[in-house]
Amino acid sequence: MLIYDNIYHWEGWGGKLRLASGTCRLRIVDQKERASKDLVLLRPVIVIVSDVPGNTMSVRSCAGHLATVVTRQFGIIPHRMLWVEYYPSVTYGTEPIRTVPEKYESVEFKWSEGKAIDPKWRPLKPPLLDAVKQLMEISPNEKEK
Repeated sequence: MLIYDNIYHWEGWGGKLRLASGTCRLRIVDQKERASKDLVLLRPVIVIVSDVPGNTMSVRSCAGHLATVVTRQFGIIPHRMLWVEYYPSVTYGTEPIRTVPEKYESVEFKWSEGKAIDPKWRPLKPPLLDAVKQLMEISPNEKEK
């Protein structure tokens, strides 16, 4: 079930300075319904974040803070979540035009006192990559059945 699929704004810290506040594309999918009595999903909640144009902070640079805020706001149990950062393909240059392919990375955090720290990025590989790509194709109209 699609829980959230929209532009998301997170608050930073530092009072008036609002350090590390930003905006991203956020998609949260809960797959508990896909589980059966014979199959238990260890990480049924998949969170996919990506940068939006014009944002001053990247999701990568604020990964721990953003994961902490999202898990609190949406009541997600951190150890039951798969956190994925999506980077679309980018083309640049002229003659020859160069392309940086799209990239999906899972991010593992250490959790201390409810805060995500020490992120580690790993490329997502099939078959998990294929499953996440399918989740990216879910229409917002499929949010609730």
